[in-house]
Amino acid sequence: MAITKNAKKAIRSAERKRVVNVRRKRTMHDVLGEVKKLVAAKKSAEASALLAKAYQAIDKAKKGGIIKKNTASRRKSRLTRLVAKA
Repeated sequence: MAITKNAKKAIRSAERKRVVNVRRKRTMHDVLGEVKKLVAAKKSAEASALLAKAYQAIDKAKKGGIIKKNTASRRKSRLTRLVAKA
């Protein structure tokens, strides 16, 4: 357990940041899942419409440091190929 005042503040701050990071990661995960479901259901028009929302979620996760730059690029690339193939 934290003893100093600064350590206690760091714990509170880390918890607030964790909540934001988890929410952003969950949003990204949900949108990617929706796109994959639409592709599996052969609804390519809806999937391509949702692609912009998926890009936005991935970019926000990258900006917040939740995922790395190359990971974001890879996910966007694979998602685009998946939708284009459908």
